[in-house]
Amino acid sequence: MIERHDSASGAHFAFTDRWGGVSAVPYEALNLGGAVGDDASRVRRNRALAAGSLGLDPGDVVWMHQVHGRDVALVDRPFGEDAPPVDAVVTARRGLALAVLTADCTPLLLADPEAGLVGAAHAGRPGLLAGVVPALLEAMTARGARPERLLARTGPAVCGRCYEVPAWMRAEVAAAVPEAYATTSWGTPAVDMAAGVRAQLAASGVTTLEQSAVCTMESADHFSYRREKTTGRLASYVWLEMN
Repeated sequence: MIERHDSASGAHFAFTDRWGGVSAVPYEALNLGGAVGDDASRVRRNRALAAGSLGLDPGDVVWMHQVHGRDVALVDRPFGEDAPPVDAVVTARRGLALAVLTADCTPLLLADPEAGLVGAAHAGRPGLLAGVVPALLEAMTARGARPERLLARTGPAVCGRCYEVPAWMRAEVAAAVPEAYATTSWGTPAVDMAAGVRAQLAASGVTTLEQSAVCTMESADHFSYRREKTTGRLASYVWLEMN
């Protein structure tokens, strides 16, 4: 089942779970990641199924080559087979959907319908530290978006109660983004990536944010790399409807 949110201003957001596709175990079933070891024909079929359920043409979805960095690309069409290594994309083309692949990292989706812009970012721990969130915001505001107008959503991600890390790593993250400091439900050091993303958005003036309540590590309905290691990838989509 795909969770979908549609705004009155024409911005659309969607988040997949792991069901409704054709992939076999351990990628069962709606794996949308093309670089995790799954059969390529099944991934293509899954991407077509997901796009179709959203009323999108599979050929109008932008997939990134995500590398846990901060680079942002401005796009007006999908990359195809030679996607550059970027972790954020922006488009002014209505009807073109931007997709983020995750299996614990935080997917961030942004829309400013008045400016005619949408953006998407893959915010893992390295990307958060590298500054992918402010980089995406800078790219959008440079093209006319305004932080106070932005509609922001984060998708399913591992929560701070479950994302256990060594104490030195928590200290490193908290030194850059104090709001990401966390402790697991069993009392060990952790980081809260979604809290870190929220803090960076707020610092840039974004006031409208909806956060998914789903923790991927806790939910059997979602892929989690930390839980399963060899597994599929979820997708989060954002696009503006055609005029």
